[in-house]
Amino acid sequence: MALQHVAGKNKGHIVLYTLSTCPWCRKTKNLLNELGVEYYFCDVDLMADDARKETMRIVEKWNPSYSFPTLVINDSKCIVGFREDEVKEVLK
Repeated sequence: MALQHVAGKNKGHIVLYTLSTCPWCRKTKNLLNELGVEYYFCDVDLMADDARKETMRIVEKWNPSYSFPTLVINDSKCIVGFREDEVKEVLK
């Protein structure tokens, strides 16, 4: 799985699973950028079949409904959907 890196302040290991066409995913990326945090992301819909299947197995572990965006923080917390206040609280 190829994750793209966005440089910023280290607030832990942050991985964002998105769809390239999802407005809520774009809002979550914009929020992380505004907060200036380091994170990794992938647009699941743009991945090759094998990589997409592997990534969806990871997403399912955190979010069995397979909805996007799925934000995983430090392999211990998952935030599903655009939840600005919750993201700001966790990453303050």
